[in-house]
Amino acid sequence: MTKAPTTPHHKLGLTARIFIGMLVGIAIGGFLQWISDDSGDFSFSVFDTEFSTYTFLVEGIFTVVGTLFIKALKMLVVPLVFVSLVCGTASLSDPSKLGRLGGKAVGLYITTTAIAITLAIIAALIVQPGSGINLATDANFTAKQAPSLGQVIIDMMPSNPIDAMAQGNMLQIIVFAAFFGVALAMIKGASGERLRTFFDDLNEVIMRIVTIVMNLAPYGVFALMAKLAATTDFKTFQGLTVYFFLVLFVLFVHALVTYPILLKLLSGLNPLILLKKMRDTALFAFSTASSSATLPVTIETANKKLGVKNSVASFTLSLGSTINMDGTAIMQGVATVFIAQVYNVDLSVSDFLMVILTATLASIGTAGVPGVGLLMLAMVLQQVNLPVEGIALIIGVDRLLDMTRTAVNVTGDCVVSCVVAKSEKELDVAVYNNPKAGLKYEDIA
Repeated sequence: MTKAPTTPHHKLGLTARIFIGMLVGIAIGGFLQWISDDSGDFSFSVFDTEFSTYTFLVEGIFTVVGTLFIKALKMLVVPLVFVSLVCGTASLSDPSKLGRLGGKAVGLYITTTAIAITLAIIAALIVQPGSGINLATDANFTAKQAPSLGQVIIDMMPSNPIDAMAQGNMLQIIVFAAFFGVALAMIKGASGERLRTFFDDLNEVIMRIVTIVMNLAPYGVFALMAKLAATTDFKTFQGLTVYFFLVLFVLFVHALVTYPILLKLLSGLNPLILLKKMRDTALFAFSTASSSATLPVTIETANKKLGVKNSVASFTLSLGSTINMDGTAIMQGVATVFIAQVYNVDLSVSDFLMVILTATLASIGTAGVPGVGLLMLAMVLQQVNLPVEGIALIIGVDRLLDMTRTAVNVTGDCVVSCVVAKSEKELDVAVYNNPKAGLKYEDIA
């Protein structure tokens, strides 16, 4: 007697699990804030130490789990970028191809950033988010001094590559890895082959760690969102509602309209496929609010789901996580108009052109500087003689916008990577069009 075949157990995909973790985290965090505000929180004692439920969960468990998740992602960034770039550049048959890749990638990143801030300014002029608002604030914002473009170029060359890796200086790591990979490609014979095999094997190990971290993502996302919902003062949004939703609207337009049009025009690829395959990566980026922390996932998505060869993906995506500031540019465009309207300052056409130029160039000139979004906005405001203190008006709502900006940025990184790869014949179109490509992560327990 033969045994009837069992029906395979349906397992939720990674995207669904991350989304559920996000929603549950928001719900629990919001509930904790509610009971804390209404003095309904209760306390308990552990080893003669008094704890409140809010403190124990939000400042304890959620903070620890969320921080560990972010650190696990960041732990992978430097080794992944270095090893992946060495493997990619070492596999190039023509080292001069690296210059071509860089030129195309930087050109596309600058173009999308200019489009982003132009869209933002036009939308803000139409909607006028700061019209009629007189917000008084005692807060001050001190702008850090941004390095000159010449200094940024000088700083790209590492004097100590080990120190660059320890500090996480992405531009210096990219430069050193490119030199290392090109030199490795020029070494012929057994020694060169041994080193190339070693780095290929090391890359596989790092990618396996990425897989492990990805499967822990629902728990990390849950903790991050729970803490965010529990600590965010939503009263801050009063008076800034129009600004907040206008920035969100332009971000969505840029991600769902601008990127698909550019992808279709420049590569002929179906943009709906890319947007669908970017769901996991976008959720990662949204929850971490860091393009660098999301980089391991972004590279894996480009390799396994979009069919971009590692020789292109490792370079263009590492570069994009550092200099692609489309989401930040959108915030700057809307914020500039908003602050000008709040302070009743009329900006001329030449002022708006200066805003576009400054923000576009600053996306490269401030690469790797901490607090880069607000620093870039300070530079833009100074160029058109607007009070830098106006940044204090929008800081309160910037955290949620920053999360969305990051999701937009990583989407733009993958679009540029696909366009460059297609132009260099380094894109596996069959993998790109395969809806099941890269789904192995969702089958791993």
